[in-house]
Amino acid sequence: MRSVEAQQQPMPALIRYSHRAWLVPAVLLAAVIGVDAATPRSFASVSWLVMVPVAAAALCGPWVTALFSCLSIVAYPGLDNVWAKAQGIEDFLLVLAGAVLAVPLSVFRAQAAAYVRHLRGAAETTREVVLRPVPPGWGGVDSAARYLAADVEARVGGDFYDVLATPYGARVILGDVQGKGLPAVSTAAALVGCFREAAFHEEDLATVSSWMEERLHRQNQLAVRLGAEDERFATAVIICFPADAPEEVEMVNFGHEEPHVLGPGGVRQVLSGGGAPIGLARLSGGLPEVRRLRLGADETILIVSDGVTEARDRQGAFFALRAHLDGLLGTRGATDPEYLVDEVASAVVRHTGGHLRDDTALLAVRRLPRAPRG
Repeated sequence: MRSVEAQQQPMPALIRYSHRAWLVPAVLLAAVIGVDAATPRSFASVSWLVMVPVAAAALCGPWVTALFSCLSIVAYPGLDNVWAKAQGIEDFLLVLAGAVLAVPLSVFRAQAAAYVRHLRGAAETTREVVLRPVPPGWGGVDSAARYLAADVEARVGGDFYDVLATPYGARVILGDVQGKGLPAVSTAAALVGCFREAAFHEEDLATVSSWMEERLHRQNQLAVRLGAEDERFATAVIICFPADAPEEVEMVNFGHEEPHVLGPGGVRQVLSGGGAPIGLARLSGGLPEVRRLRLGADETILIVSDGVTEARDRQGAFFALRAHLDGLLGTRGATDPEYLVDEVASAVVRHTGGHLRDDTALLAVRRLPRAPRG
């Protein structure tokens, strides 16, 4: 099965077959020679050689373009003499001008392509900072995450997630920053960094929540001083798997979509008493409460951003997440985090036809099964 990103945006043919791009000008050169040889003297087609360096400039590197430019210039008088289809000097000058212009055009195109690769590399580096990979079994939980950016070139946006191993048990977060672009990325990076430090050092999740609120408040103050017009907020869900309570989890919901739990008993949505988003506690009267909820050892929690719940098809119909999860329960390994996020992400991509309107993040997590005693 193709990866989710491959379904979202198939690789362009010019990139997929870039190592064979030289075949296009080579075929054009052979075609011009063949047409000129197969047609009568009254049909002079040798001037069509100008297409060869132009095609090379569009598809190939500067050195390959220079090679085909030279071949075109050399081939013109050769063909003109072999089949005695005399053409005016203006036709030769046309081929010569095309060959001369093709080389610098190829250089400029190669420089632009290198610049784009550099930007994509910077975006990938940013993604690794905000959305770092999580090793299997990290923190004593089995987890899997997927991120699909609406801006497929940038490959990173305002959605964020992380899985943290702490002295108090594994702690996970998934959130969505209001807005788009680099300001949203900067805010997401600030919140993820705060979570990684506060969730590791602070035992009480309420204290972690206060740190997150304070961090976004300072981030907004800085952004306003730098010229930002609006202050940002973020919805998020934080879940802690206490080491001393194997059948329970602690949860804080900052105005985010309620998580779903999948298990042998079916699919249920966790009512975590969602509060105000991060950054709006001063306006809403306080931080959301920390709730302790039951979670079976064979149950998996799925948290998604609104890129999933608000995904629409061409007719404007929303993606039915709950119905899709109910359908997955009949399949083998439905509660496996890796399988679960792959199936949901693939379904979202299919539903939208690969055209996501918003960044999409998914995180599935469950406790690792305990080894039997004896």
